[in-house]
Amino acid sequence: MEDSTIVDLYWQRSEQAIPETEHKYGVYCHTISMRIVNNREDAEECVNDTWLGAWNSMPENKPSFLAPYLAKLTRWLSLSKMKTQNRLKRGGGEITIALEELDKELGEGTDLAEQIEMKELSEYLNDFLEALPFVERKVFLGRYWYAASIREIAEKSGFSESKVKSMLLRTRRKLKAALKEEGLC
Repeated sequence: MEDSTIVDLYWQRSEQAIPETEHKYGVYCHTISMRIVNNREDAEECVNDTWLGAWNSMPENKPSFLAPYLAKLTRWLSLSKMKTQNRLKRGGGEITIALEELDKELGEGTDLAEQIEMKELSEYLNDFLEALPFVERKVFLGRYWYAASIREIAEKSGFSESKVKSMLLRTRRKLKAALKEEGLC
């Protein structure tokens, strides 16, 4: 079923919207959540909360592209779940490793989760990502948005793991320099 049809089902308040969304995007959202919370039951809860969040938000929003809309909801709910359970302090999962990599470049005492929520930084990050070459952006987003492992990114892109690590390091350094230049870091 097309995204626009699914969104119309939400707007019509049809209960069929949830099963259609789950059928088309269930695995996608579950993968995102699993990479963050690193627990099947928690991921399932986050994905179910994503469907509820979509149901509650659709009368006000009409997303043109459903996949990124659902990904954003899933990611936000999963990060909230992880934060609630203090997983960052105890470790576990690719998202912890990915955030630690970014924190190393941005400096001690930087609370990345709070900064990303700030509108100015968010807009700047979007501009930064748009300016990156496609492959570099894809690798960077794979790691830091989708929390994919280095191995997964290497397999998907056809690069060696060391090349992926090198690309990520260079991109993090570019980001750090750009943020410093803008006074955001």
